[in-house]
Amino acid sequence: MTAHAARAVPTVCPVLAAALAGLLFAPVFGLSALLLPVGVPAAAVLLGAAVCAGRSALEPWRPLLLAGAGLLAVTETLLWPTTRAGLPTGATGRALLAGVTDSWQLVLQSTWPARPDPELLLFVPLLVVLAAVLGIELSHRPGGPLPALAPSLAVATVGQLYHALPPGPAAVAALAYAGLAGALLTGLPADRPAPAVAGGEGRPDGSRGTPAAPRPLPPPDLRPGPAATSTRAPASRRPVPTAAALSRLVPPAALGGLAVLLVAVLLPAAPPRYSLRQDQRVPLPDTRVTDPLDDIAYRLDHPTTAVFRVRDAAGVDRWPLVVLDSFDGVNWRPGDRYRRLGTELRPSPAVTVPVRSRSAEISTVDTGGPWLPSQTWPAGVRGVDPLVEQEQNTLLRPEGGADVRYRLSWWQPEIDARELGSAPIDQFAPGGLGGVGEVPPEVTDLAEQALRGVRPTFQAALVLEAFLRQNYRLAVGTDLPTGHAWPNLAEFLLHSKRGTSEQFAAAYVALARIGGIPARLVVGFRAPQTPDPDGGYTVRNGDVLAWPEVAVRGIGWVPLDPSGSATVAAGTGDRGLAGVAAQVRAQLPAPQDLRDPPVAPPDRPPGGNSGAAGGGLPWRVPLGVALLLALGWLAGVPLAQEVRAGWRRRRPGPAGVVGAWAEARDRLRAHGVAVTPGMTVRDLAAAAAGVANESTVDGLRRLGVVVDRALWSGAGPVGGDGREAWAALRAVRRGLARRGWRARVRAALDPRGLSLWR
Repeated sequence: MTAHAARAVPTVCPVLAAALAGLLFAPVFGLSALLLPVGVPAAAVLLGAAVCAGRSALEPWRPLLLAGAGLLAVTETLLWPTTRAGLPTGATGRALLAGVTDSWQLVLQSTWPARPDPELLLFVPLLVVLAAVLGIELSHRPGGPLPALAPSLAVATVGQLYHALPPGPAAVAALAYAGLAGALLTGLPADRPAPAVAGGEGRPDGSRGTPAAPRPLPPPDLRPGPAATSTRAPASRRPVPTAAALSRLVPPAALGGLAVLLVAVLLPAAPPRYSLRQDQRVPLPDTRVTDPLDDIAYRLDHPTTAVFRVRDAAGVDRWPLVVLDSFDGVNWRPGDRYRRLGTELRPSPAVTVPVRSRSAEISTVDTGGPWLPSQTWPAGVRGVDPLVEQEQNTLLRPEGGADVRYRLSWWQPEIDARELGSAPIDQFAPGGLGGVGEVPPEVTDLAEQALRGVRPTFQAALVLEAFLRQNYRLAVGTDLPTGHAWPNLAEFLLHSKRGTSEQFAAAYVALARIGGIPARLVVGFRAPQTPDPDGGYTVRNGDVLAWPEVAVRGIGWVPLDPSGSATVAAGTGDRGLAGVAAQVRAQLPAPQDLRDPPVAPPDRPPGGNSGAAGGGLPWRVPLGVALLLALGWLAGVPLAQEVRAGWRRRRPGPAGVVGAWAEARDRLRAHGVAVTPGMTVRDLAAAAAGVANESTVDGLRRLGVVVDRALWSGAGPVGGDGREAWAALRAVRRGLARRGWRARVRAALDPRGLSLWR
């Protein structure tokens, strides 16, 4: 390394570390959005440091000069609209101040990836400039070079608290930091003198040190004698490792880096356990808005008033406005956990079927409130910056939903009638099994009569829809019924049997929840069948509609039509969920022919070895002691799992059921499912849904039924409970065995699977 390059190391490494720390916010904004806002200020600070190097007159002002250069670069990169011909103005200063006080909080209130707008992104380059300036100053102080990386590590920690990197990128970032630390340790010049006394010369790179040692000692005495052989080098000199010493460090460092990368690849990419964004939401203004359900009767009385116009939306049969999933017996309420909509909402983890992206252009006239017409799974909005309810995906504009124009994109699941008809419902869908208030006894009896004793399935949801269609009629004309509380719904269900879509939808959701079917209520508009001359269509008050949606596992929320008043995208060939549900409805068997879906028969009673979930053969390893010591980890952990399973299976009575539950818990823990001692079987099934496949989750639910019956029913143990519990466990293990080979090997060798709870 040349002397010039060695003198540049204490300056370059802290700046590179600060830039790297800024790029660790990539999960929040996206990497491409950060390259210029992070790279340009870092380069400006580095250029300023090069200008100050070797100029002792600038040394006292170096921190201010570097900070000024960085802030100017931030201004020119992100805040150009606030400048006048590139010169900062008062608006620029206010924007920078908002970047310090507000932007970091606005990002926590947004969906991610967040929009790379200056008011959100500004705090990241400001942190980079601060870390770079502090790092350069620390690198020129006595006490070793590594403290120069402390500011950038603090920024990196903040980035990880926002959103932790996946294992692979995290390993690369860690190795990059290790490389910068190694460069600082090995790149300092060997002839760097001690700090100068006051008024003396500075360091070779132009910086001025604190008063310490005097000038170098005079030449040693060269006369013969002991003194000539005991000359001591100045204590201020820092020895640098030789090239040979450094070459010896390369192989272990390379092996260590490779090991880190391999571990990162093998680690499962689980969602972050913690983020500063948790429990953050946008505070909504305290303004009163009309209940959208109360608006239905008014809109039907004024049917010709335009609400919004739509273009490029062929095949869309309805436009949701607001989702209502909270019911206390009197009022239906929407969610209130809103976030700022970022650049894109990715498909929900609950949707496992293929999806395709669609878009339409919407121009609102007056939606009657702050909500904007949307779709069930919105992907993004251009032209307006709305808020989005984080669980219901309702779009809201606090300024109101009138006179705005935007481009809406959304995700549409691709599924056929056969898949939808056989899909199970999703009992864990947020808000699907919410409260229903105090139910009149007659309504409970009516729900049982309507569902005909069928277990909660999508077919059962269609049976309930058919019951309302066949036994109740849609109110038209004048004197329309209103209200959606239990007195109004009881009158509709038990006496008048006449109502608008308001009563149909509210009654359906209430009856479905009573029957164990997850459902929610949606208010919006149907798409008119008559297009405008320009190819679009105008949605009017008369198109207002309320409908229920049912949660189906792997598909999401499927809209139904108990009032029979929605138009299912006639003649468009669209395969939207409403159209597919109509096909399933047409194929529904007669009520007397409906049967519960068959339950998979239990496996043979435990008598033989069913095989380990990890796929190993731990008790077929008759090798010598030396090989057992070498492969003890590979063989010992699976062997211990099998021994433990056999011990638990031999327990008598309810203890055998508990043993099956403990075995399932430990197996899933080894596969990366977050398990705590206080979990129930249903809690574990919900946690496993994001890791394992459907057969594993179904096996856990079967096990949960047996555990509840054996431990909490009060009827005492049944002789076959143990066999049924272990049959359900085998279904869980077969489902886990279908995971990839890396996941199975990790689980087989994971010592966390050796837990002996209960």
